[in-house]
Amino acid sequence: MGTVRIEASQEIEAPPEAVYAVLADYRGAHPHILPKPYFAELVVEEGGRGAGTVMRVRMEVMGQTYRYHLRATEPEPGRILVETDIDTGQFTRFTVDPLEAGKRARVTIYTEMPASPGLKGLLEQIFTPMVTRGIYRKELNLLAEY
Repeated sequence: MGTVRIEASQEIEAPPEAVYAVLADYRGAHPHILPKPYFAELVVEEGGRGAGTVMRVRMEVMGQTYRYHLRATEPEPGRILVETDIDTGQFTRFTVDPLEAGKRARVTIYTEMPASPGLKGLLEQIFTPMVTRGIYRKELNLLAEY
């Protein structure tokens, strides 16, 4: 079984602290940057800001529904936020790096997930990054606008 890796980055015209605050605010700001119709639902079960937040997310992509039960951690508070699926261990990491002495930020969204076995897994490794990268670009654009 292989691993599917997806990454997208964008420079944002805002201070890194402000960008990170949007990402870490799961009850207020973060839902506004999730592109519709892909992100159909985000329900916060515990917490709501950064580490310790537990949430359920429902995504709808290409006719398929995906459900995730996520826990947020902050390996580097203010810079790295990680959402890990409690059931599968797959994760998405948001990294916010300062640019121009903190006047701007580069945001990178990176996901790792296990691929299914066999031919299905091979197809996932080919097509999932293309589709998901497009979703992440939309999310980064929404973040920049927010």
